[in-house]
Amino acid sequence: MAPEGLRYVASWVTEDYRRCFQVMECDDPALLEQWMSNWRDLTDFEVIPVNTSADAAAAIAPRL
Repeated sequence: MAPEGLRYVASWVTEDYRRCFQVMECDDPALLEQWMSNWRDLTDFEVIPVNTSADAAAAIAPRL
């Protein structure tokens, strides 16, 4: 049910099976919103934007 341009990367499930963490990737946040709207009747979402550690290191390197 993911729109074209939204890529599933990985997921992890807690040991008690109560929470699932999905890592999704896209250039357009509207695609993520579209995907979540397909599932909102079944679950709640919390979106936390992240960067790779390499991108984070490159971003802070000039300040070091």
